[in-house]
Amino acid sequence: MPRLDDHFWSCSRALGARHRGHPTARAGGLAAKVGEMLTSSVSGPSLLAARSAPATDPAGGPRGAGVGARGGGGGHGTSWHHHLLPRSLVLFSVGVVLALVLNLLQVQRNVTLFPEEVIATIFSSAWWVPPCCGTAAAVVGLLYPCIDSHLGEPHKFKREWASVMRCVAVFVGINHASAKLDFANNVQLSLTLAALSLGLWWTFDRSRSGLGLGITIAFLATLITQLLVYNGVYQYTSPDFLYIRSWLPCIFFSGGVTVGNIGRQLAMGVPEKPHSD
Repeated sequence: MPRLDDHFWSCSRALGARHRGHPTARAGGLAAKVGEMLTSSVSGPSLLAARSAPATDPAGGPRGAGVGARGGGGGHGTSWHHHLLPRSLVLFSVGVVLALVLNLLQVQRNVTLFPEEVIATIFSSAWWVPPCCGTAAAVVGLLYPCIDSHLGEPHKFKREWASVMRCVAVFVGINHASAKLDFANNVQLSLTLAALSLGLWWTFDRSRSGLGLGITIAFLATLITQLLVYNGVYQYTSPDFLYIRSWLPCIFFSGGVTVGNIGRQLAMGVPEKPHSD
């Protein structure tokens, strides 16, 4: 009897150990499967990243980096030669609108005098003024980012549309002041508008290329205006700088800076958001 009891006891212990071993084996198999799944999930994106990685050229660098370096820093900020036609149309439209609005203000204040048949039109402006101003705005707006690219100095100061809109508002205000403010003489008005124009450049530009282009544009536009007035196309009341007003170069300078900022912003385009993955 004792031996039989011992036999049954040993058999029951063996069976219990066998039953307890099956869950352990199952848990081990399940853990192995989970480990394989995790390994495959981690290695999957790495394989995809390796497949989608840019190919390297013989020079030892990725081709994408070379393209970005040739573009002057990469991104949309320096691709001034992209989408020339749409940007030209936008700049032309901006120049036409600004010419109509600002010239109407000058005519209403009797600063600029056109022939009688021109004043009778709806915009009180000669037919050639809007297209000429639109063409000049397109040229200036495309020239600014082009000069920045050639100089290797991409303009990044306040590169946002909100800043550009404020620059346009300040330019319109300077033009409005030239027609509304009354000073004892035109020299005081010219000095005031010159300070405002330099303040506009300092606030919204601060680049050497912008200053140089603004001065060049002011000189050329003043020369062309002198020739137009000399040939009797139109005239200014109380001219004190040969045939025009002495403050007119300040208007041309601030207008060049404003249109240049618009052209730079259009050249930047819509920047792509970087992906976190």
